[in-house]
Amino acid sequence: MAKTEKDAAPAEPTAEDKLAELARLREEALHPANERAVARQRERGKLLARERLEKLLDPCSFVELDRFVRHRNPHFGMMEKRPWGDAVVTGYGTIFGRKVFVFSQDFTVFGGTLSEAFAEKICKVMDLALKYGCPVIGINDSGGARIQEGVVSLGGYAEIFWRNVQASGVVPQISLVMGPTAGGAVYSPAMTDFVLMVKETSYMFITGPEVVKTVTGEEVTFEELGGAATHASKSGVAHFTAADEEAALEDARYLLSFLPQNNVDPPPFFEPSDPVEREEAELDTVVPANPNKPYDMRDVVRRVVDDGEFLEVHELWAENIVCGFARLGGHPIGVVANNPAALAGTLDIDSSVKAARFVRTCDAFNVPLVTFVDVPGFLPGTAQEWGGIIRHGAKLLYAYCEATVPKLAVITRKAYGGAYDVMSSKHIRADFNFAWPSAEVAVMGPEGAVNIVFRKELEGADDPDARRAELIAEYRAQFANPYTAAERGYVDDVIEPRRTRAVLCDALATALSKREPRPPRKHGNIPL
Repeated sequence: MAKTEKDAAPAEPTAEDKLAELARLREEALHPANERAVARQRERGKLLARERLEKLLDPCSFVELDRFVRHRNPHFGMMEKRPWGDAVVTGYGTIFGRKVFVFSQDFTVFGGTLSEAFAEKICKVMDLALKYGCPVIGINDSGGARIQEGVVSLGGYAEIFWRNVQASGVVPQISLVMGPTAGGAVYSPAMTDFVLMVKETSYMFITGPEVVKTVTGEEVTFEELGGAATHASKSGVAHFTAADEEAALEDARYLLSFLPQNNVDPPPFFEPSDPVEREEAELDTVVPANPNKPYDMRDVVRRVVDDGEFLEVHELWAENIVCGFARLGGHPIGVVANNPAALAGTLDIDSSVKAARFVRTCDAFNVPLVTFVDVPGFLPGTAQEWGGIIRHGAKLLYAYCEATVPKLAVITRKAYGGAYDVMSSKHIRADFNFAWPSAEVAVMGPEGAVNIVFRKELEGADDPDARRAELIAEYRAQFANPYTAAERGYVDDVIEPRRTRAVLCDALATALSKREPRPPRKHGNIPL
């Protein structure tokens, strides 16, 4: 019996039909249905997830992965809400022509909360970044774990944390915090190499203001508790802050220009426009004649590096030490410098931790280190001693001892006591060490030394003040200069300050071929 029209099988979709459906789904994935959430994002002055990636990456270079992934949670009616891509956009692209893997959390979808599918998408791009030896950049804007998924979402966070650790020191990891990041979610950015935050629109904390008030009685705002300014100046969690999202994304691009693709590749070289033999006459007078008068070491750094360009890391935290990236003769370098303009340049707990982490980061990614030394010692006091200055100061010492990249140092003025040893001294295997004529390499300052060594003589002197002045002058002539250290080879040369750039460029060119094998061991045990 012939089939009726009603019984006829539905027509097979044509190729055109399939392409049209694909186009519809792509359009649906690109434009989330929650227009109210999009409007709120706009009102806060925040970009959408894909807009952030477009501004971060080179034009038209973004390739999206897992666009059609959706959550699989059958509970709480969630199957009725299954947007394409869930709440994160992942993929890869280029920055200055170099391949990077990226993810951008989407606050307009479920408040950017993390689900199992969400975590799987991030884990995939992290695995690909590690496999192909490319940096990974994460844009964080999330309400935390998705409550409807329970412990599965916590497991997703742990999978990301594990990958952060596996990638650490292998490929650069950069986190941009562009919205809320709370609870366990903060630990992934904290384990990456650099954290960038946006003023007034991003924050990070373990527990929010309401919980803090309930538990401790303290009343604090979101911004005070975990805003960009707080983490840049008080906690040291944020390495960089920016006035708006576009500036933060541009900062991330610039930061990446100093870093290699991975721990095997060299950092990117750019042909310099600044002559390597350039002399800077102003360096001859930058150090004050009075040894107790401060000056800003940033002025020295900018006069030495290529084109005066210096990207400072942790600019507002532990200001008594300056860390950042620059170039010498076109080669990226990491700069560590005591800064007499803050706390007289002494080393304290925060500055030791700040510099130790930076030194280890540079060493992990083959970035040579240049250290400018003007340090009168470690900061005294019960707060420092009880706070563990011995342990924290040892972190910086350990980091310099462990580093196998080229290490250059310039002593501009004071290099006293144990702090002299710590700051990339010859004894902990720095490659080339130089000193200015104004350098003072000694156990301690002349005044303190005289008061200790000649205490009894001064007590019996007819005119203690006059005798003290004589002894200080003798001590300064004998010890508070660079020549005693130079006699023993602790500094390779005493140079005119104006020639610092040329000398360092030449030393760096020589040291770039450095190969220093490490002893066989699982890993060292840094005093954390």
